[in-house]
Amino acid sequence: MLITTAFVGMGDIATQDSFDWLATYPRAVKGAEVVGRLMDDIADYKFELERGTNISSVECYMKEHGATEEEALTELRRRLSDAWKDINESFFLPNALPWPLLTRVLNFACAMDVAYKYEDGYTTHHASCQILDRLENNSRTVKGALIIGQDNEALAHVLLPIKRCSQGSQNSSRDQDILTSNQSLRILSNLVAVGAITSSGLLDEIIHEILVYTTFIVSIKSSELNELRAKSFSIIKVLVDSVGHDIGSSYFRHWVALAEIFSQVVGCSEDASGRVMLESIACITVMLTRVNEGLKVLFSTPALQEVSGPNEAVKQILDHAKTSGLVDQLCLCLATAGASLISGNVISFPLNTMASPARDQDRGGSVILIESAKLEAVVTRALVRSKPVQVAIHYCLHQRLEASLYAGIQLLLRCCLQSGIVPGILCGLPSSLPVTTVVSGGVAQCLKATGRNSALFMLTTSLKNQLSRLSVLAHHFSSGESTKTSSRAHSASAMLALASILSLESGASVGSSVFEVAVPLIPQTTTLCEYLKLPLNSEIVSGPNGTNCVLSNWHGLRDGCVGLLEARLRWGGPSAVQQMCASNIPLLLINLLAKNQQYSSPEGESSASDQVGLSPIGVVWTVSSICQCLSGGALTFRQILLRSDHIKLFSDLISDMHLKLVKSWAGPGGGMDGVRDITNAIIDLLAFPFVAVQNAPGLPAATASVNSGMLLNMGSPGVKVGMEDRDMVKVIEEDLGKYIKILLEVGVPGIILWCLEHLELKDLGRPVAFLAKMIAQRPLTVQLVGKGLLDPTKMRRLLDRSSPKEVILDGLMIVSDLARMDKGFYEYINRDSLLEFFKGFLVHEDPSVRSKACSALGNMCRHSSYCYSSLARNQIIGLLIDRCSDPDKRTRKFACFAIGNAAYHNDMLYEELRRSIPKLANLLLSSEEDKTKANAAGALSNLIRNSNKLCEDIVSKGAMQSLLKLVAVFRASSESKDFLRSSDLFPVIGRLRQSPESTIANYASAIINKVA
Repeated sequence: MLITTAFVGMGDIATQDSFDWLATYPRAVKGAEVVGRLMDDIADYKFELERGTNISSVECYMKEHGATEEEALTELRRRLSDAWKDINESFFLPNALPWPLLTRVLNFACAMDVAYKYEDGYTTHHASCQILDRLENNSRTVKGALIIGQDNEALAHVLLPIKRCSQGSQNSSRDQDILTSNQSLRILSNLVAVGAITSSGLLDEIIHEILVYTTFIVSIKSSELNELRAKSFSIIKVLVDSVGHDIGSSYFRHWVALAEIFSQVVGCSEDASGRVMLESIACITVMLTRVNEGLKVLFSTPALQEVSGPNEAVKQILDHAKTSGLVDQLCLCLATAGASLISGNVISFPLNTMASPARDQDRGGSVILIESAKLEAVVTRALVRSKPVQVAIHYCLHQRLEASLYAGIQLLLRCCLQSGIVPGILCGLPSSLPVTTVVSGGVAQCLKATGRNSALFMLTTSLKNQLSRLSVLAHHFSSGESTKTSSRAHSASAMLALASILSLESGASVGSSVFEVAVPLIPQTTTLCEYLKLPLNSEIVSGPNGTNCVLSNWHGLRDGCVGLLEARLRWGGPSAVQQMCASNIPLLLINLLAKNQQYSSPEGESSASDQVGLSPIGVVWTVSSICQCLSGGALTFRQILLRSDHIKLFSDLISDMHLKLVKSWAGPGGGMDGVRDITNAIIDLLAFPFVAVQNAPGLPAATASVNSGMLLNMGSPGVKVGMEDRDMVKVIEEDLGKYIKILLEVGVPGIILWCLEHLELKDLGRPVAFLAKMIAQRPLTVQLVGKGLLDPTKMRRLLDRSSPKEVILDGLMIVSDLARMDKGFYEYINRDSLLEFFKGFLVHEDPSVRSKACSALGNMCRHSSYCYSSLARNQIIGLLIDRCSDPDKRTRKFACFAIGNAAYHNDMLYEELRRSIPKLANLLLSSEEDKTKANAAGALSNLIRNSNKLCEDIVSKGAMQSLLKLVAVFRASSESKDFLRSSDLFPVIGRLRQSPESTIANYASAIINKVA
C-alpha cells in the first residue's frame, strides 16, 4: 500500500502500465515487504514477546520447524539476503520500470533497514515514552507516587533519560534526550513532593545523578534551558533536606558538587529572570541550614564532639564554604537582587514593545514578570504577616538615608501592586511617613483594582486632612522650578500619585468634597502642556547612583501628567475642554501615542534619551483625554477622527498583538482588567460620531439601531453634543460618510470583532454595543459579516443566557437589524441555529429581552418565508402567540408584528397561528397603543391573505366583530369618512348589515350610519 501511494505522487512517470505492474505483485515489491517484515521481527521479537501484543516470524518458524532461536534467526537472515537480491535484480531486467519508480521500491526497503538494523527504532522509543507517560500519570496521585518510590525498576526508568542526557553527547538525539529528561524531572518532582523516596542509599544516588545532570545543563549556554535548571535545583533542594539527621561523607560530596555548579550560575548571563539563581541559592541555604542544625546538636552535646564521622562532614562543609569564595558569591547575589528591587528590571512597556515584538523574548521579559511576581509575593506575605518586617521598613523610611529610603519606597510600592491588603496597612500608617509621593500612586491603583472606588479610603472624610495630604503631593509639581531636570522625576511621581487618587473618584459628582479640594491643585493647562513637551532622558529618570527608583518600572514618566489632564477634562466642564483644544492638547496627546510606538533604537533597544513615557494605564488616560476633547468643536473632531493615520494609531492599541502584551503586563493597567480598560477607551473614542448623531433631537424612533448600543451613551461626550450642539451634529452628519470610509480602510470592524476573543464575558458590553451601532451603516455591516460577525461560535457566545443583559439585548438588535436590512442575511442567521436561543428569550424574565426577541423574529420573516420552516421546527410560533398577552406592552406590540409577518408570505404556518386569532382580537378592543392595534389588525388580515383556512375562525373567534367594532367606535375625521366611502371595503360593510350574526350586522350598520 505504501509503495502504491508513493507511485501516486510521481506524476506522469507513473503510467497505467506502472500500476498494472504493481498489481502482479512483482519480486521487487515482494522483496521490499519481506525486508520490512523480517527486519522488524528480528529486531524486536523479544520485546513483543514480553508485551504479549504480537506474534513474530521468529516464533512462527521455531514452532513450525521445531528449530532453536539461533537456527530461526539464521534462516530468516538468509531469506533477507534473497529478498535484497530480488530487489537488486529488478534494476537489470530488460522490461524494467523507469528507474525513479524502482527507486521508490528500493528506498522503502532501505528505510526499513535503517529503522530496524540494530534495534526497533520505532517501537522501542515509543515504548519507553509510554512507560514514562504511565509513570508520570501515576506519580500525580499520592498513592501512585509512593508506589513508584518503592519500585527500583520504575525509578531506574525515570533516571535513565537523565543519565543519558548527562553523558553530554553532541549527536542529533541530544535535544530529544533533554526533552525526555524534562519529563523525568516532572516525575521526580511529584515523588519528592510527597516524600516517596525514603531510602538513604537511593536518595544519595538520585541526588548524585541530578547534580551531574545539572552540571551538564548549566554548562550549555542557552537561556532556553533555564526552566530545566530551575526545576532540577528545586528537586535537589527537597532531596538534600530529606537525607535525614546524619550528615555523612556523601553529603559533603553533594555539597562540593553543588557549590561548583552555584559558582557557574552566579556568573551566568542567560538567567534574565533570576529564577535559576534563586533556586540554586535555596539549595545552598537548605544545606547550610542542615549544617547549622548539626552544629547546634554538636555543641549542645559535649559527648558528640569527640565522635568523628558526621561531625567531620559538618566541619568539611564549613571549611569548604569559607575557602571556596562562597560568601563573596552570596554577597554578589544579594547585591544583584538589591539592585533589581531598587531600580527594577529593564522591561519594555507594551507600546514600546510593539515597535520591536521580539524584544521581550530577547530579554526574557515575560519570564521576568512572572518570576518577579513570585519574589514580590514572598516579600508581601512577610510584610503582611510579620510585625518585625513592618517595623524594619518603618525604620528604613525614618532614617532619611537616600539609599534606604528609595529601597523602602520601592519595596512598599511593589507590595502594593502585589496585594490589595497592603494599601489598607499603609493607610493606617502615620501620614508623616515619606511615602506620599511614590507609594500613593500604587496604593490608589490597588484600591481601585479591589473595588474600593473612593479617595476617602486614603484621605479620610476630613476636608482639612484631605487638603493637607493632597497639598503635599501638589507641592512637588507646583513650584516654578518643578519642570527642571533635577526635580522632574519627583514631579512625575507626585502627579502620578494625585492622578491615581483622583481616579478613585471617577464616578463621583462634581460637588464631592474631594473634587472641591483637588481640582484647584491640578496644574493649569499650560503647565501640563509644558510637562508633555519636555524630552525624556536618562537624567530625568535617574535616582541615587544612577538607579531608576523615583518611579517603578510599571509606570511611565508621563502617566501622572496625562492622568491629571483626564481629571481636569472630566471635572472641569466645557471650559476645560475649550482650554485644552485651544492649547492643541489633543494633537499633542496623539503625537505622544505615536512616538511611544516608535521609541526604540535601530538595534531594537531603547536608548538612554528615548525612555518610554506611558505605561498601559497612562495610555488609557491619554485615550480618555482625547475622547473628552472631541466635544470641543467641529475642527477638533475633524483633526482627531477624520485622519486615517489617527484611526490606524487608535486601532493598533486594540490589535491582537497589543492586547496580548497588555494581558501579560503585571503592573497597573495590565491583565484582563487592562485589556478591558484599553478596549473600552478606544471604543468610546471611535463610537463618538455614532453616539452624537443618534442622540440628536428629532431622530425618528423607527430609525434602525436607534435603541441599540445604549451602553455607549454612559459617560460619552457624544450624548451631550448630540442633545445640545446642533451645529456640530450637522458637521458630524456631513462627515459621517468619510469617517465610515476611513473605518473600512483601516479595518476597524474586523479589529473590534477580534477584541471579543480577548475579553471575558462580563466585559463584552461596550464592544458589542459598538457593533450594534455600526450595524446601522450598511458598508460597515457588509465588512462585519465578511469578517465573521455571524460566526456560530461568536453569536452563541453573545446570545448565551450567561452573558450580561446588555450584551444579549445588543446581540438581539444585531440579528434584528441584519434581518430587517436585507433578506440576504437570512441564510447566515438561519444556519447559525440561533433560533434555539429564542425559545429562552421569549420567556425571559426581562421584558426588554422578550420584546427585542419578538422584534427580531418579525424581521426574520419580513422579506420572505425563508425562516418559516425553522420557526416551526424550533416550536417558536406557540411561544410567540403567548407573548400577545404579555404583561409588557412593547412585547405585545412586537409579538403582533412578528405574527403578521409569519403569516404574510404563504399559509405554511396558518395551522400553528390559528390559536393567535382570539388574542389578536382582544388586543383590538383593549387600551393598547395605536401601533399595537395596527399590528394586530394587520396580522388578522394576513391570516386570510394566502388561503381561506382560517376564515371560519376569524368569524367564530370574534376577530371580525372586533375589527368592525374598532372601526365603529373610531372617531373618524372627515378625511377618514371620505376615504372609507370611496374604498372597496364600503360596499362589503354594507352587505354585512344583512349578516345572520347580529353583532356583525349591528356594527356594520353603525359604521354605515357614521360615515353617511
